[in-house]
Amino acid sequence: MVIRWITSGRLSAALRFALPLAILSGCASGPDFKRPEAPTATGYTVSSRESVVADAPEKQNFVADKDIPFDWWTLFQSPQLNALIERTLKANPSIEAAQAALRQAHENVIAQQGFFYPTVGVNYSPSRNKLAGNMGGNSPGLQQNGDTIQSTPDSPAYYNFHTAQLSVGYVPDVFGVNRRLTESAQAQEEWQQMQMQAASITLVSNVVAAAIQEAGLRAQLDAANAIISINRENLEIVRQQRKLGFLADIDVAAQEAVLAQSELALPPLDKQLEQTRDLIRALAGNAPNQDVPETFDLASLHLPEELPLSLPSKLVEQRPDVRAAEAQLHNASALYGVAIANKMPQFMVTANVGGMASSPDWMFRSGGSFFSLTGNISQLIFDGGTLRAKSRAAEQALLQAGAQYRSTVITALQNVADTLHAIRTDADAVRAAAASAHANQTVLALTRKQFQLGYVSYQNLLTAQQNYQLTVVTLAQAQSARLGDTAALYQALGGGWWHRADAALDKKEIASNETK
Repeated sequence: MVIRWITSGRLSAALRFALPLAILSGCASGPDFKRPEAPTATGYTVSSRESVVADAPEKQNFVADKDIPFDWWTLFQSPQLNALIERTLKANPSIEAAQAALRQAHENVIAQQGFFYPTVGVNYSPSRNKLAGNMGGNSPGLQQNGDTIQSTPDSPAYYNFHTAQLSVGYVPDVFGVNRRLTESAQAQEEWQQMQMQAASITLVSNVVAAAIQEAGLRAQLDAANAIISINRENLEIVRQQRKLGFLADIDVAAQEAVLAQSELALPPLDKQLEQTRDLIRALAGNAPNQDVPETFDLASLHLPEELPLSLPSKLVEQRPDVRAAEAQLHNASALYGVAIANKMPQFMVTANVGGMASSPDWMFRSGGSFFSLTGNISQLIFDGGTLRAKSRAAEQALLQAGAQYRSTVITALQNVADTLHAIRTDADAVRAAAASAHANQTVLALTRKQFQLGYVSYQNLLTAQQNYQLTVVTLAQAQSARLGDTAALYQALGGGWWHRADAALDKKEIASNETK
């Protein structure tokens, strides 16, 4: 249906037609998005061990509802680690890519919001024309600067013609199509923001994990080299005893096998260390041949004494993956509203005002001006069920997004629970490994005294040294695991991204939701 006014007397009627459309633009089809309820769980395990002090050489306490700083890695008290992460956050291209994607999403929101406003355009069309001479006196008179132009067969008429107009178009958002599309764009921007935060947290966590792995590998390499040195000394002793007739060839072969076996442990450790250094260089944005000045050992890394333990209801506000899943759910809800609104009537209002004449200065004189105001209402009657099917598909997409959000929450809770279990068992492993290392150190000290007094052979001393170095390897592995799982806890609890300077709005939103 098209309604058109071309006279000024109908202008008031046009306004009366357009006003209700503007009022109806505040409506939106489909369900309004409501944030999912937070988990009702009060803990992460079926036991009450979450707050138990980890009894190990370095004690740690779980502190309920302790906030997480953005620079949580500084709690490991390693200047080298702090410097590496600071440089990595500036140089790694994944952060730059995530920031660009976020800016793109923000511009898409602005672009979609632009459809709330009318479109305004201007058009100017000058032309040079010739009237056919055979039109003669039957040709309509044209005004050229106020004079009538006629053409004859002997003297065809030439004239200029100018048209200028201002066009305004407006699509009232009566059933909320654009409102829901804008809502969808905003949800995608929020999703992209969470992706950027997740990229930053993942990058930092990877750097910390690589540094801890390097420190552990260096400790294991030192112990492995010590064991190889001990076995070489043992082999020389066995060979000397073989020459003196105290041992047989089989004893020499057995010691050679022990030495070879201990040397087998060295190449894999060397490979892991070099690959870890390659990873650190890549995370820092360097090529493989561009080394970083920082190196790490276990002595330079310290365990945080107090570990945060956020409530499950707060975890869903802190985890970027959960917030991203919530944004996807919001997007699906908005698109469902779009699918419903597309089945409704569509409205459009257009207006044109301008002038036309044979010269520019006459376009708005002597009746040369014109205007038109058009209202259009259209309703699709038959489309083979396309819009209805799209609406049902959007509804199923909304249900899918809801299920995926719940799955993400469950996985997040499991991630924290697994990390808590790992930290507690790591403490037990460190305690046992430290006790074993201490016991073997005592055995080594006593064996050394006995050797000095002549009660045991030098080979017995070397065996005691080897056993001690083996426990040092085990202790280094346990310490590395404990450091790594401690860092994983900060990542599992959200990484403190809400304390970033560019996350101030999200921080206010979290505080508002906690108040509610």
